[in-house]
Amino acid sequence: MKVFVTGGSGLVGSTVIDLLLSRGDEVLAIDNFATGRRDNIKPQPRLQLIEESIVHERVVDGLIGDFRPDVVVHTAASYKNPDDWQEDALTNCVGSANIARSCKNHKVARLIYFQTALCYGTKPLEQPITLTHPLNPVNSSYAISKTAGEHYIQLSGVDWVTFRLANIVGPRNVSGPLPIFFDRLAQGKRCFVTEARRDFVFVRDLARTVVMAANGTGTGTYHFSSGRDVAIRELYDAVVQAMQLNHYPEPEIRPLGPDDAPTILLDPSRTFRDFGEVEFTPLDEIVAETVAYYRQHGVQGGYTHLRTEQKP
Repeated sequence: MKVFVTGGSGLVGSTVIDLLLSRGDEVLAIDNFATGRRDNIKPQPRLQLIEESIVHERVVDGLIGDFRPDVVVHTAASYKNPDDWQEDALTNCVGSANIARSCKNHKVARLIYFQTALCYGTKPLEQPITLTHPLNPVNSSYAISKTAGEHYIQLSGVDWVTFRLANIVGPRNVSGPLPIFFDRLAQGKRCFVTEARRDFVFVRDLARTVVMAANGTGTGTYHFSSGRDVAIRELYDAVVQAMQLNHYPEPEIRPLGPDDAPTILLDPSRTFRDFGEVEFTPLDEIVAETVAYYRQHGVQGGYTHLRTEQKP
């Protein structure tokens, strides 16, 4: 199979690429390295990596037109700065529109997209959230632009799959609390935690499901979620345990910020029905592997679409 992957050096993109290459697929990847790590993708046969942005229509259409992929896996997204509305709109809206139109023009067989659970808003009407829940993404530029991108995917008429995601974590993670906790604890700095709960799922578990979708399993919208959430404090404690710290600053407990949600728990029943029961890696194993990766390769990022930041 020939697969075009956007955001190829990111957490999800690079992990999917690893699985595709391991089974003999040919991969063309694009990334502008705004958030992706360059060392996430090693030069390999059957892999070509282009340093460019999906915002450029001619670049996208030229690559897809020349490569003629069977499947496009569109993981590229802007989320680095919650106040950079322009970059979010360009990458997540215009970039997704470019991908969708080019897939339509060149008759790509399947297009796979990734959406944030914040498309439902920070105060959802039900828990867990079902796929029939109304969209209400006006909580952040990221959520608004990712939802617009999803609509362009659906507009294309290409056979598509959208995964609306729980919190995806694992080695190569540069966003959210996991790299922040490791980085600050490694420096002996105090962290803060909120009373929020999240569903943390392993990127490799997601990647295996994405490969199934690339093979033709499923169609339409799915939740990728374990259906269970844990307190952010539990993630913090798992990082402390994995780092084997005997002495560390007790975290500050803060109230939720104005753009944060107590929990956003997704109902994964349709995913389990169409893709089979997903084996979810336990949180302590995810964190242990991620901490080992940070120790070997260093940590970077700590990006968040939320405005609340850890203090120096």
